Amino acid sequence: MPIPTRTRVKFCGLTREEDVDAAVAAGADALGFVLWPGSGRAIDPERLAELSARIPAFVTRVGLFVDPSPALVDRCVAHLDLLQFHGDESPATCAAAGRAWIKALRMRDGLDLHAAAETYRGARALLLDAYRPGVPGGTGETFDWSRIPASLVKPVILAGGLTPDNVGEAIAAVRPFAVDVSGGIEAAPGVKETARMAAFLRAVRWADDQRSDP
Repeated sequence: MPIPTRTRVKFCGLTREEDVDAAVAAGADALGFVLWPGSGRAIDPERLAELSARIPAFVTRVGLFVDPSPALVDRCVAHLDLLQFHGDESPATCAAAGRAWIKALRMRDGLDLHAAAETYRGARALLLDAYRPGVPGGTGETFDWSRIPASLVKPVILAGGLTPDNVGEAIAAVRPFAVDVSGGIEAAPGVKETARMAAFLRAVRWADDQRSDP
């Protein structure tokens, strides 16, 4: 698994203009938008277009899908830089839009990450999240980080229950390429807290500084 010199940060589940602006100002590397209607943070393609237009260059716009129809992806793809798939999508489905993509994997018992990395070898990274039956993500729960092999060939985006209080420990344990947070920076689903966003980023930078010290 490639080890970064700086941990990238994605804030996910954005629904409001003020939160998009605050996330950009805080220094997030990527902003995620949930395009699965089953989520309390879901937005539609029209709202995606509005929010995406506020995001400046060099901040990655990520769309989160769960077994989407091709028509939904087609309506959204012009407003996104990266697609994130959380369902049972095949590699061919993930690649069909012709856009860079990542595959989310829920860390259920028996999951072979090396095999998954080979299956989804076209993915730019694997996003690893906690497993809860019937829930494709956003559980707010952590998982056993020691299950992630250091030899994994794909970059890891670590998700699942991260907060300003535990993200430093997570980075020290996993050394992921990036971390992904939604509920850990919220006052309510889809409503971010500027202070918690800033605190999360401070914790990430502190962890990176600790790791780089001789």
